[in-house]
Amino acid sequence: MTTIAEDIAAGVLPGRVWFYSNYHCNLSCTYCFTESTPKTPKMAMPPEQILDLARQAKEVGYTEFGITGGEPFLLPYMVDLLKELAAIGPTIVISNGTVFGPRRFAKVTELAGNDVAVQISVDAPDADLHDELRGDDGFAKVSDIIPQMVDAGVKVRIATTVEPDRLDADQHEQLCSLHRSWGVGDDDHIVRPVINRGRATDAGMGTALEYHQFPAELTFSVNGAYWGAFGPGFTNGRADTDLLITRTVDPVTIPAAALQRLASGRPQGADAVLGIR
Repeated sequence: MTTIAEDIAAGVLPGRVWFYSNYHCNLSCTYCFTESTPKTPKMAMPPEQILDLARQAKEVGYTEFGITGGEPFLLPYMVDLLKELAAIGPTIVISNGTVFGPRRFAKVTELAGNDVAVQISVDAPDADLHDELRGDDGFAKVSDIIPQMVDAGVKVRIATTVEPDRLDADQHEQLCSLHRSWGVGDDDHIVRPVINRGRATDAGMGTALEYHQFPAELTFSVNGAYWGAFGPGFTNGRADTDLLITRTVDPVTIPAAALQRLASGRPQGADAVLGIR
């Protein structure tokens, strides 16, 4: 059997490992597949555990890391964790971009010069469309903070999560012009579909996929190890288990080997259905 490093090099496995740092959030987005809210329990992975698992993952061949939630920056130690994680491998952290008051913004500027990208959600080129999905004043807050981060030397990416045909060609171009004006180039803008999981199911939104259609990214949460970053969600308050690989997370070799076995039997190109661009 090939090694995990060989499968990553061959494109059988993605090189990124994801960690769900927490589940609580300051927002209650319409399509959130973790059903996160301000009242959601933290369910936080200890930072020491994240770093230990990342080091183990690097040893078996994984090359980069991702942090998601919930809203990761609600955790007071997040910036320090990201700097330590980036010393192990390139790191991306997903944020809604609305939590950066003066004190938290001053702390996040410490990421400048580190191999960390802050991926901020911007779902439309105007407040009406964006805030309909994510909450009042969200668009104004991200419009303010993104150029400040860029000016401070923090690497920023933009993620747009949309239903099919929600944004027409003109609106998409308006959004692209907007993020370019903030200093974020086209290579750092991704567009992805809403996935029919969690709260999106209740809202009748999103694309329903089979497990093999999700990227086979090794993903950890307090509940175990999963196939892909969409795995550790919640539906009607109950943890999803359809993409659970193992309850065991340590040593990393156990869930990594299980994922490798599953991914090796997947039809080639199956995960291209997401159409992330």
